[in-house]
Amino acid sequence: MDIINNAYVSDKYQYTMGKSYLECGKQNQIAVFNLFYRKAPENNNWAVVSGTEEVIEMVLKLGTEPEEFYEKFLPGEEYREFRKYLSTMKFTGDVYAMREGEIAFPNQPIVTVVGPMIEAQVLETPMLCILNHQMAVATKASRVCRATNHPVSEFGSRRAHGPWAAVYGGKAAQIAGCASSSNILTGAFNGVPSTGTMAHSFITSYGSTVEGEHKAFSDYIRTHRGENLILLIDTYDTLRCGVKNAIRSFKEAGIDDNYAPGYGIRLDSGDLAYLSQEVRRILDEHGLSKCKIFATNGLDEYLITDLERQGARIDSYGVGDAIATSKAAPCFGNVYKLVQIDDEPVIKRSEDKIKLINPGFQITWRISAQDSVKGNRYDGYVHKADVTCLRGDALDLALQHGESITVRDEFDSFKSKSFEEGAYEARPLQLQVISKGVRVAPKHTLEQKKVFYQDNLHHFSPAERRLINPHYYKVDISDALYDCKMSIIGKLVKEIEEFEI
Repeated sequence: MDIINNAYVSDKYQYTMGKSYLECGKQNQIAVFNLFYRKAPENNNWAVVSGTEEVIEMVLKLGTEPEEFYEKFLPGEEYREFRKYLSTMKFTGDVYAMREGEIAFPNQPIVTVVGPMIEAQVLETPMLCILNHQMAVATKASRVCRATNHPVSEFGSRRAHGPWAAVYGGKAAQIAGCASSSNILTGAFNGVPSTGTMAHSFITSYGSTVEGEHKAFSDYIRTHRGENLILLIDTYDTLRCGVKNAIRSFKEAGIDDNYAPGYGIRLDSGDLAYLSQEVRRILDEHGLSKCKIFATNGLDEYLITDLERQGARIDSYGVGDAIATSKAAPCFGNVYKLVQIDDEPVIKRSEDKIKLINPGFQITWRISAQDSVKGNRYDGYVHKADVTCLRGDALDLALQHGESITVRDEFDSFKSKSFEEGAYEARPLQLQVISKGVRVAPKHTLEQKKVFYQDNLHHFSPAERRLINPHYYKVDISDALYDCKMSIIGKLVKEIEEFEI
């Protein structure tokens, strides 16, 4: 979707730094940047990855604008040489990324960029823009969908933070479990159908009368016969006329439990638990036992959980702004940090302990093993631990070859977990998607991304998947990565203590 060139949805300082790199001869230093987050929103155990496909597309658009374009934000003679440089600068490095639908834990590299310093630096803002938005939506959608065993549809485009957010938010929501999206461009760009029912305005366009409601329902059925038929019944009075007019219209049109495409009603106001129970009773009394009840109206995972606790008779939910804006936590916390320059690992040390980063060129492994207690699916294999290593360190090599390993807790040396050779499986979470500036990643359909997410999700235990106070999942780093970090910190602290002017 070419609304704008996403490679340049950037901040000015990415380019002011780039000018300095160029004029100081640092443009060809090979930088390694990690994009990761420090804490999941809403006390989640983890986040859902979405947006890496758009990241790949964005990276490949770098250097596709003429020299005059750069003069709009880098004017003046002092930027002339830099503008010439930028007009021919394409990304020539490597990118490693988690798949869309992957489940990511704090501090794990979601994307790793390896390339010449300026090329890698200017990707920061557009990359964060894409992934912070989509991962916020996907993670919230995952929470909402895990609150129920019934289908959830995303229909928050009118509340989304702009057209771009509406389209890609709909995609992110479906990856993380939503059955569908109402956004037509989301459907068109991903080769899936968009869904929708009707608005109150359709009914009031027939005049504010009970008979007008009946006429609206009848005309809708007539003009959409052969499709799934959902009638909105709360325009005037849900129980005293809405559901009765729906039954009347369905029966007059010969729509009953034998109607193959499916049919139902929608509730959009009032006490949804009570109304759904009463509507179900009335529908069943009239022989429409397969007529589905679809509920909307400011829903989120907490309201859905409470509705089901109250015995609501709802077959499907529609959720808008709670998902589309990740309403409770609209700002996702991905950051993009330099972790290595040429062959030297580097860190950012901060006054806040949570901001201390892991240095070096990294890879994360997810370890799964048999568990007769937790492994109620997939032949008993469940995810047991994630460990991030320096690429090529001893643990990374041992995992590559399936050797016996021990994973130690970064913050408590007395906590460790061992896995014997032949008794576990391990897979890397970051896969190469761009090599020397050329895409090497396969393309996956939206349905494939959804299946990947669901398969991944159900390898975690039910306790780790719960919404409130989830069980801790083991996430650690290798001994070599820990030693590398501590060595850099030790030297830096010593320098700081001895520093004087």
